[in-house]
Amino acid sequence: MIKVLIVEDDPMVAEFNKRYLKEIKGFSLSGIVHKVKDAKEFLEKERVNLILLDVYMPGMNGLELLHYIRERKMAVDVILITAAADREKIQTALRLGAVDYLIKPFEFERFSQAMERYKDKTALFEKKQVFKQEDLDEGILQGDQSPSREMTQTLPKGLTNSTLQIIINVIKSKDGTLFSTDEIAESTYISRVSVRKYLKYLTQLGVLEESLTYGIGRPVYFYTLKKDKLNQVSMYL
Repeated sequence: MIKVLIVEDDPMVAEFNKRYLKEIKGFSLSGIVHKVKDAKEFLEKERVNLILLDVYMPGMNGLELLHYIRERKMAVDVILITAAADREKIQTALRLGAVDYLIKPFEFERFSQAMERYKDKTALFEKKQVFKQEDLDEGILQGDQSPSREMTQTLPKGLTNSTLQIIINVIKSKDGTLFSTDEIAESTYISRVSVRKYLKYLTQLGVLEESLTYGIGRPVYFYTLKKDKLNQVSMYL
């Protein structure tokens, strides 16, 4: 398991990151701290593999923590999750070895993509001692520009296996009753627009049956799960 420390001063954002992380296999949460000072103390006591790091925090900021980690040659990777969107901070983070940079607000899909990429790279480093150029090009270097090859081969562009799994789990919990896009979005903390894409795809596969209901305001699409068709998505999960 990849051990993760969340360094985020906003308790609500920290909780969302915690929930998102819980939905992705292969990761375990080691702790949550709200200040750089507390993060330093945590790292002195506990070994973690990955830090999900905010920039703007009281006292020292996240980039100062990243400097601290690199100066001490700590064997820990960092993904920035922050509202800091200016060129200087982004360049500084990347020059200090941040493996990814997520700008708030972001969708779960982007979070999932970052974590899956990191997990794939970690697995590759654990598997090999010596690399060929094609190993680096396909598994490490090119991973920063595009979704993993597994994702692009199995699902349409913009959809990810981990998000599909989350949505399928919630749909199964409906136990055959009608549900709407809004209901799935509220249960998964995924945007309505993104959920709609997955429901449309599942409808195309025949896994869901779609119906349109007219009432007060805009028409609403409702869906029903066809349990006997779930095998259509089993290869993606």
